[in-house]
Amino acid sequence: MIGHRTRIKICGIRTVEDAQAAAEAGADAIGLVFYGPSPRHVTVHQAAVIAGSLPPYVMTVGLFVDAPAAEVRDVLSAVPLDLLQFHGSETPAFCVQFDKPFVQAVRVRPGVDLLQCRTESMQARPLSRGLLVDAFVPGLHGGTGQSFDWSLIPGAMRGEVILSGGLTPANVRDAVQRVRPWAVDVSSGVERSSGPRGSKDPGLIERFIEEVHLADV
Repeated sequence: MIGHRTRIKICGIRTVEDAQAAAEAGADAIGLVFYGPSPRHVTVHQAAVIAGSLPPYVMTVGLFVDAPAAEVRDVLSAVPLDLLQFHGSETPAFCVQFDKPFVQAVRVRPGVDLLQCRTESMQARPLSRGLLVDAFVPGLHGGTGQSFDWSLIPGAMRGEVILSGGLTPANVRDAVQRVRPWAVDVSSGVERSSGPRGSKDPGLIERFIEEVHLADV
């Protein structure tokens, strides 16, 4: 993949300050979580303010987990989302109804057929933009801080997946060099060790992005 630049998303953003820190550090996208049980959940009003604070060419991604279609539409009517990210049991048929580009998350464990997931996803093109692969933790839907066995990702999918799950500034360079994903997605790995849950650390964001760039070189 000569000349490939791994794209970077900072997820679980809850404040304008964190969104701007991510953008200034070079993130390609920020993630807003519309899932009530998550400690990184934002209200529609918070999300609209955050999205409105971003500079050009930084994508705003909305994350949902088995939300009713009406709830997704309510968010879309108030927040200028560029991409939808579904982390529950949503089918491609459910995802396409919003007429918005989307990615689906797959929680990886032995027995999960990622190639079949890709086949189903590709049937929803052009709105389906790919798969995000994350760690499987019972009862949780992302933001777990746990990684998974990257060797479970088929070689045919290397270079196209969005890699998530337990990524930090300490391991993301190795992850990118081994998997060569299209993009990486981080949340807990760039958060402060103290303060409100989900609060991002600008220094960790900068280190994370630097490590990704070093891996690309």
